[in-house]
Amino acid sequence: MNAQIPCFEFHDVSFSWYGERVILERQSFSLPQGAFVLIRGSSGGGKSTLLRLMNRLEEVETGEISYLGQNLTAWHPSELRQQVAYLQQTPVIPDRSVRDILLQPFSFRVNREKTKPSDQILQQLLGKVQMKDIGLDDPGAVLSGGQRQRLSLVRTLLTGPNVMLLDEPTSSLDSESRRCVLELVEELNRQGTTIVMITHDTFLPKHVPVMKITIDQGRVFVCR
Repeated sequence: MNAQIPCFEFHDVSFSWYGERVILERQSFSLPQGAFVLIRGSSGGGKSTLLRLMNRLEEVETGEISYLGQNLTAWHPSELRQQVAYLQQTPVIPDRSVRDILLQPFSFRVNREKTKPSDQILQQLLGKVQMKDIGLDDPGAVLSGGQRQRLSLVRTLLTGPNVMLLDEPTSSLDSESRRCVLELVEELNRQGTTIVMITHDTFLPKHVPVMKITIDQGRVFVCR
């Protein structure tokens, strides 16, 4: 992978809801491979929409978004979303065991050739996000909102995406769980995963440089 090619490039991108509420207005900027990007802005300003545009859960109105030098429309959606994983703020957890929930991505065609992690690995990862007391046979339906957020994070990283789009992944967590999750996310970034994360708090990674983005009234302000 050529590190000189930006991870994402936005070229004169515009997007609005129902042609009225403008989220982006002819904006151009790029995100480097391996970056740790923090997105901030007012509520309803378009932060989540920006993430959804990056793996085609929403489509641009005008302009173009490229991933690794290719227009997003050139990527098959399943292949794009395998490489660019999106973790929404309120994850959907099926009424199945914790093990089945974590292994769910390996049932998808794009991941079927990947080796499923062992129970030992699953338990180790759960321990990293303060869920060591959760059993793999426990039902996902009884998990709290914060536990569901952490379980979804572990499920997302198991398939080794190149990019993780995180929509306030610590919004429902207590201070200790939040610390553990942020340490794990920073560790993933040090290993080469591009992190694009929405946050409302003052968090800054301790050991990696950060790129800050603010969205305001249809414009994107980048601070490196």
